[in-house]
Amino acid sequence: MSEILVLYYSRDGSVARMAQLIARGIEEVAGMEARVRTVANVSTVCEAVAESIPEQGAPYACLDDLTACAGLALGSPAYFGNMAAPLKHFLDSSGALWLSGALSDKPAAVFTSSGTLHGGQESCLLSMLLPLFHHGMLLLGLPNSENDLSTTTSGGSPYGVSHWAGVDGRRGISDEESRLCRALGKRLAETAKRLEN
Repeated sequence: MSEILVLYYSRDGSVARMAQLIARGIEEVAGMEARVRTVANVSTVCEAVAESIPEQGAPYACLDDLTACAGLALGSPAYFGNMAAPLKHFLDSSGALWLSGALSDKPAAVFTSSGTLHGGQESCLLSMLLPLFHHGMLLLGLPNSENDLSTTTSGGSPYGVSHWAGVDGRRGISDEESRLCRALGKRLAETAKRLEN
């Protein structure tokens, strides 16, 4: 089985739920498996450190997860149109992988959630794509042939999957957003599988 890494940071749970849907899409492809991982929070207090195992949810990612994966789905809440600091902090630690070209030619895709409908979803997706370009990854979005892109009123983008969570984070993932998450996971896994052959 080849593994696709679904790596995310989620504060209120929306991005974590999207990660699970993307993982389902990945595992719809024969011979492909999803490895779901998160990143530790960062602190403004220099002495603060996160426990090595999270209290709940997915295990923390390490750089070996990136090296071992056949592809990557990267997710973050949109904070002022940008990815969250914990995810950026993790990616900033991947310089050795950049130098060695360990991620070069692997397919990658991105996903995000925001509290408001116009909360910078697309700019957040683009901010996550930038380090992946530097790593030489092959970036995937959603093609217009995904009909839900034309009918969704809450989330979805050709740059990657998005979700409108509401200011309180309680808006559920819509049926269209759910199908788009699964479609992105499936497309990523199918591409990784073709590249392996």
